[in-house]
Amino acid sequence: MNLAKRIMTGIVGLAAVVTLAACGSTGSTSNSPAADASDGTGSSASAGTATGGDGKTIVVYWSGTGNTKKVAEDIAKDTNATLYELEPDPAYTQEDLNFNDADSRVVKEYKDKSLEDIKLKNAQVPDWNSYTTVYFGYPIWWQEAAWPVRNFIRDNDFSGKTVIPFCTSMSSPVGDSATNLRKLAKNPGTWKDGRRFSENADPNDVADWVKSQR
Repeated sequence: MNLAKRIMTGIVGLAAVVTLAACGSTGSTSNSPAADASDGTGSSASAGTATGGDGKTIVVYWSGTGNTKKVAEDIAKDTNATLYELEPDPAYTQEDLNFNDADSRVVKEYKDKSLEDIKLKNAQVPDWNSYTTVYFGYPIWWQEAAWPVRNFIRDNDFSGKTVIPFCTSMSSPVGDSATNLRKLAKNPGTWKDGRRFSENADPNDVADWVKSQR
């Protein structure tokens, strides 16, 4: 009888140890960061949300196909900047961005300039006045900055800020796109020359360019 009691006591004790170990493992997992939520700046990135950064440098951009977004993320990483993605309202679908379809949204807007006044869900950046350096990114459409970014320039005061434009395209140069954006700003601040990157920009080229801006 005493042997049976000792066996039962041992089983109960072992069960308690297993239960405590399982609880401890669950707690550890719940407190660890989610790796797939990182945007490279230590925060999760989503359109309209200012993420990460030192509070003095910000990368504001809009990306139709993801090429400008990739460059923006590289710049934010290289400068420890806040990342802020603009949201057109309504958003563009992949079908909307079919430049070879005469009935696509983007081609219709190009043909009818009155359609190029695109509203933004998030033209106002939280703590905008705290930023002194603004990297501003956009795709090139028909040798100009994609029009969904224009209202951000119109709606914000760039006084006291240094604006560093960058763009992406298949082959078109930056041209006058940055200069024409600057003309839209009521208080433009100081604008540097823009830089164009290819569709698949090399992160090392981006990093070298960022260094040249300091």
